Amino acid sequence: MKRFIAFLVILVIAFASTGCGSSNNGKNDPNEPVAASDLLARIKERGYIVIATEGNWSPWTFHDDAGKLTGLDVEIGKRLAEELGVDVKFEETDWDSILYGVDTGKYDIACNGVGYTDKRAEKYSFSTPYVYTHKVLVVRADNDSIRSVEDLKGKTTANTASSTYADLAKQYGATVTPVNTLAETIELLDNGTVDATINAQVSINNYLEQNPEANIKIVQVLPGEPVAFPMRKTEDAASLVAAIDEIINDMRSSGELAKISKKFFGMDLTNPD
Repeated sequence: MKRFIAFLVILVIAFASTGCGSSNNGKNDPNEPVAASDLLARIKERGYIVIATEGNWSPWTFHDDAGKLTGLDVEIGKRLAEELGVDVKFEETDWDSILYGVDTGKYDIACNGVGYTDKRAEKYSFSTPYVYTHKVLVVRADNDSIRSVEDLKGKTTANTASSTYADLAKQYGATVTPVNTLAETIELLDNGTVDATINAQVSINNYLEQNPEANIKIVQVLPGEPVAFPMRKTEDAASLVAAIDEIINDMRSSGELAKISKKFFGMDLTNPD
């Protein structure tokens, strides 16, 4: 009998040591670290935000003569991190890897002149726009056969494969040759490998300022699009979107956003008009 009672006592002790009979009612041990419940909290917990950018698309994101990463997106990205109270870690990658990396959680946010579209908004959460840009159709200087996008049918363009510029070229019947950088785009255009390119007006203007002898010309200016920061389209990212929206709106109200735009673009592109 005594052995039976002793056996029961052992069973009770063993049961009490499991989660089912613990005194914290199944809650985590308060001494153990608890994973943050949303993306913003996790960023603050780790102490830095991971930002994806190309690093080769002036004046959005590029390396200066000293090799330092700079540009409009880089400067705004640093300010976002500063206002969030964390450090910033820029990850340079090619354009076609940026949105995929955001989608998989490799990057917290992308700062790379990403145009907002309804199609992209189905998959990503976007911040409020921080600039609004126009597109331009560019051809070689001696090309007189392409005067507008209506002339692109049966022609070839150079663009990053998943860009809105490539989508637009395809809509008008062009065959897109995929590239990774603006320099590669201009090279293919200059040597006659492609007939045209559709690109950001500020980027082409910046290139022509730095390379006035370039053998290219702008033949059409097209309506622009809002540019914003994409993040994962999940419930746990909502707080980060809200925080970034507040920072951007404060920078717009204070005039800081316009100042950064003028610094890199030579004009204020922070308002839709």
